[in-house]
Amino acid sequence: MDNALYADTYVATLLKEQQPRFRFQAQSPAEFDAWQTAFRQELETLLGIPRIRARATGDLAPVCHGQVRLEDHIRETWTIQSEPGYAVPFFLLRPLEQSGPLPLVLTPHGHGKDGKDTYAGIYRDENGHASIAEGERDVALQAVRAGYVAIAMDQRGFTVTKFKQDIVDDKNNSCQRMQMHAFLFGRTLIGERCWDISRLIDYAATRPEIDSSRIAITGNSGGGTTSLFAAAVETRIGVAVPGSYFCTFADSIAAVSHCACNYVPGILELGEMYDVAGLIAPRPFMAVAGREDPIFPLKGVREAFDKLRQVYTVAGVPERCQLFLGDGGHRYYKADVWPFMDRWLKGASGQA
Repeated sequence: MDNALYADTYVATLLKEQQPRFRFQAQSPAEFDAWQTAFRQELETLLGIPRIRARATGDLAPVCHGQVRLEDHIRETWTIQSEPGYAVPFFLLRPLEQSGPLPLVLTPHGHGKDGKDTYAGIYRDENGHASIAEGERDVALQAVRAGYVAIAMDQRGFTVTKFKQDIVDDKNNSCQRMQMHAFLFGRTLIGERCWDISRLIDYAATRPEIDSSRIAITGNSGGGTTSLFAAAVETRIGVAVPGSYFCTFADSIAAVSHCACNYVPGILELGEMYDVAGLIAPRPFMAVAGREDPIFPLKGVREAFDKLRQVYTVAGVPERCQLFLGDGGHRYYKADVWPFMDRWLKGASGQA
């Protein structure tokens, strides 16, 4: 069979032909500001966020479902209304000893079956415990033990937010169905998850324990996706640390089989992933990646980082753009995360 008939060939051809409208070319602060303003608006529209915002109400309708006092923190269980017909389930973790408002770390999870439980360090059995330990997956628990308030939410399509039949059938997630349904209404699942993050920030502003002027986001894999896109469109997020996601679309999403929730129709007509990440500048950004990650290859990670560093250089803050590489595969690597968070959220003293 002629190779020209394979899907690989036409995808590669399309990638070569792309001339993204918002490929970063700014040379001055003024050009940088103009590029960000126009690109962010177009990205929000592509994600479907204006459509979601138009039907949302101001009422968060927060409901507390209980709290547990643990050895070194308190874990509260909540839901808030994100938009009519949908509520976000989440844990709020706060240190036992807290003398004033603390910075907030939002921790969207990846494609594990247990959602926010994993990030809060909750496991069903010893296998679950081992999985969390090996992959350093208890991200929200790490955050609260590092001296932050943490919010660990169930991302749309997981645990109790799945379609009812998917819960009955014990499916891992409802990502594909929810993405296809989002498309029917001119939305995307990434856009919906980003909107939920914004609503959680609205809620955080009501809590006296939280300093809502100091907010970070970090998550792994699917949580890395949300971390990057949410920080790109939500400027109240001050620090972004996506794990096992930052790469080029060409080397990852367009080259390797991924969950349907990773796809945004027309995104490459706007820009590459490093252009999207450029919307976070000049706010601090650190990509966390595994050298042996098969679905977000190191070649694409390095290329994306080099391109993003150029954006931060034009913004005048190249030191705020960092890359940490772990010696392993597709997982979270915490070693540099909390020192980076401390530097930008707590200052040189390391004190909140």
